[in-house]
Amino acid sequence: MEIIGYLASLVIGISLGLIGGGGSILTVPVLVYLFGVDPVLATAYSLFIVGSTSLVGAFPKYKNGEINVKTAIIFGIPSIAAVYATRAFIVPAIPAELFTIGSFVVTKALMMMMIFAVLMVFASVSMIRSKNDKKEEEGPQVFNYPMILLEGAIVGLLTGLVGAGGGFLIIPALVLFSKLPMKQAIGTSLIIIAAKSLIGFTGDLGKQTMDWTLLASVTSLAIIGIFFGNALGKKVSPDSLKKGFGWFVLVMGIYIIVKEIFFK
Repeated sequence: MEIIGYLASLVIGISLGLIGGGGSILTVPVLVYLFGVDPVLATAYSLFIVGSTSLVGAFPKYKNGEINVKTAIIFGIPSIAAVYATRAFIVPAIPAELFTIGSFVVTKALMMMMIFAVLMVFASVSMIRSKNDKKEEEGPQVFNYPMILLEGAIVGLLTGLVGAGGGFLIIPALVLFSKLPMKQAIGTSLIIIAAKSLIGFTGDLGKQTMDWTLLASVTSLAIIGIFFGNALGKKVSPDSLKKGFGWFVLVMGIYIIVKEIFFK
């Protein structure tokens, strides 16, 4: 299972390089089901892996002029504040056992996996659905500040809870509310994901016992994967890849829901 886990770590990076998101939605299931990491700890690990990988992947995008720094700052500030507060204060305050339904106990770990699975289903729909981005890319850049700030805070809260970078939420927001072209939205999402994930991870330091060897191994493979993703992105249609990956994420999300409820 660990060998499959290491191969899946490459896929995490490839997806981030190709479509600026999606890979992070795989990180928690890979850590929980293939490496046997506790779900709550896996969300912390995911922040480090996704943040480090996105940071490295952002450098070539920045060189190619595919990162809009102003947008990254406006979106990033509420997102970073929300993710840090969630990891430092909200997650530790959630009790280990929430409630029971008959003999079925709803635990903190189960709740986090269920939120994650539902998020995966929504993410997959966002990826599968065909959109015409040309209309959204026309005209000068116009900032819808209230919506950007609100979306940034919501994405930060979700990132803190489930350890996903939220690229599938960030990219549409950047296209719609900042009028960014799709390539710039993908590049800008990487730097936002990197900043909020790594700063959010610091909220767990001192509260969790970290397996730094596992973290380093998975992160290194994901970083290798992001370079493959960047190279593939120049040759393959991102739209078709996004749809294919979306179907995969949908199946994974449904699998997690069924497994956690019926086969725990």
